[in-house]
Amino acid sequence: MPDEGFLAGAANLLMMEIRARRGRVPHPFTVAIDGRSGAGKSTLAVQVACGLDAALLSTDDFFAADVTDQGWNGRTAEQRASEALDWRRLRAEALEPLRLGQSARWRAFDFSGGARPDGTYGLRPEPTELAARPVIILDGAYSSRPELADLLDFTVLVEAPEPERHARLAAREDPAFLADWHDRWEGAEEHYFEEIRPASSFHLVISNRDRAG
Repeated sequence: MPDEGFLAGAANLLMMEIRARRGRVPHPFTVAIDGRSGAGKSTLAVQVACGLDAALLSTDDFFAADVTDQGWNGRTAEQRASEALDWRRLRAEALEPLRLGQSARWRAFDFSGGARPDGTYGLRPEPTELAARPVIILDGAYSSRPELADLLDFTVLVEAPEPERHARLAAREDPAFLADWHDRWEGAEEHYFEEIRPASSFHLVISNRDRAG
């Protein structure tokens, strides 16, 4: 977990930015909190959503379920970064209704169910529902991808030193799963955050890199 003092300061900074800007748009103010896996973005997103009574939405729910593990392994890092998120479903089933001030309803990617006989993954049988709120927080890697830009009012990049990110991932994931994850997804994140969404393309960068060492 990120340092509590750093986290509190980052959450307060982001809430100040949102409060200062939200009145400038006629729709619910939508914020994407993006970053590499283990950077601490989800912890920050929860803090901010609680502080603002915002609708909290995770990109994990919209991971591409129809691609097999073998299929991902056969793709390049660029292709994985492009296809990991089912952004069309995220737009249609969640972001667009919430931006209209309506509740949203979708079926989330079922991580716990594992692969089906054909190698693809399923969606949870019970739907996820989210009520409309004046602020929407979209949390997760690839959350600020260009195909969602017209629905995002503010984009945030959360950064952390690589050893810290890897330590957090190791603390929460099975070692075998994590080894596969690094082989498959580290390069995809590298491509995305260097070529698609470098730090300079975000409205705000929240970084604890200076604390490393």
